[in-house]
Amino acid sequence: HLLRKKLDKVDIYYASVGDIDNQLSSYKDSIAEEFASIIAAANDEMKKDEGRESDAVQIVDLLIMRGYEEKASDIHIEPQEAQTSIRFRIDGVMREILVLPKKFHDSLISRIKVMAHLRTDEHQIPQDGKLRYLIDDETIDIRVSSVPTTKGENVVMRILGEKAHQYTLIDLGLEQVDLEKVKRAIKKPWGMILSAGPTGSGKTTSLYAVLKILNQKNVSIATIEDPVEYNVDGITQIQVNNMADLTFASGLRSIVRQDPNIIMVGEIRDAETADIAVNSALTGHLVLSTLHTNDAPTSIPRLLDMGVDPFLIVSTINIVIAQRLLRKICLKCIQSVESPIEKMKENYPANIVDKLADGKDQVIIYQGVGCKFCGHSGFHGRTGVFEVMEVDDEMKKLIMKNVDAGELKRYAVEHGMRTMFDDASQKVLSGLTTIEEMMRVVKV
Repeated sequence: HLLRKKLDKVDIYYASVGDIDNQLSSYKDSIAEEFASIIAAANDEMKKDEGRESDAVQIVDLLIMRGYEEKASDIHIEPQEAQTSIRFRIDGVMREILVLPKKFHDSLISRIKVMAHLRTDEHQIPQDGKLRYLIDDETIDIRVSSVPTTKGENVVMRILGEKAHQYTLIDLGLEQVDLEKVKRAIKKPWGMILSAGPTGSGKTTSLYAVLKILNQKNVSIATIEDPVEYNVDGITQIQVNNMADLTFASGLRSIVRQDPNIIMVGEIRDAETADIAVNSALTGHLVLSTLHTNDAPTSIPRLLDMGVDPFLIVSTINIVIAQRLLRKICLKCIQSVESPIEKMKENYPANIVDKLADGKDQVIIYQGVGCKFCGHSGFHGRTGVFEVMEVDDEMKKLIMKNVDAGELKRYAVEHGMRTMFDDASQKVLSGLTTIEEMMRVVKV
């Protein structure tokens, strides 16, 4: 009503969130252009070889805001001989954003240390800290790691948005057939749910998506993490503190005495933590945790290598969810092309082509040609590729026979397990990602 009084006539148009983002990105200066004015002003006023504190404040604020806007997971500030390189990790891939004169380096590092409550007078040992930053009404948690190098201190800031723990398993890329397996597992009152994969593959985010389903008023949930990545109401969260002898193992022992129904252990790193986690599951708790293994079947031999008794494994493991993250094709510049199978075999391994073709003479494949919206990379955002292995009675018998991971995988596939290769192939055919990206991330 107010607009009508002021303007006489108001026309209403509809635009999707993606359309709005695309238009905004076309007006946004590049990060190099934004920094150019700051650097020029500083160079005009500086008579010494150090960056001013006010310049450092501006630069760090702009780095964090642009890192958040570009959906960077990490901001790297790397000293070189005569300059400082700023790189963002976007969709899992490093991208150089800016090169600054070396005279800015010390003031940038000092500013970040102040924000993260680190010692500004200590330059010879690694330091870790955390800071919070408010952008567009969202509180951003940022983990800070500083290490000394031969050229100066190297700092990495990891951006942890609060919205990440609000994702569902479907949002993360889990297909319906695998989602049903996970739902069956979390309905069990006790046992273990394991998420497997390398660092940065989204394991913790997936476990938070499971916790989102489990987080009800009638259950008690506690976590022990290093560090706590997302703060969630209704869950007791404990952070590992090695300086105070609060480890995964000691924290887990304390949690068990807190009468929880559900326990999440950030990572099973050693035999002691594995033993306590398995025994917690055996005594009536639903335990969620992560393992660093390449696929789902390999998680079983990994636990055996840690000294966990086979009987305890078969008595507790409900399901193993292995995963990786694939970059998604940018929807603003996606193109499709019909590719004859014989032509594809000139460029790609035969097993991939045969999988995608499934007996057909040609396949429609997709790629992003690159645009301003995606930084001319052809990709925007990421999705998970999953491998969900249920541990049924027959598999338990195989585990008790101490068969290798290959035998476990053969059994699981014969009984309906979709491998990460299967899942990635389906995502290629549906236009979510490219063959090259699948080959980069998934063992084919």
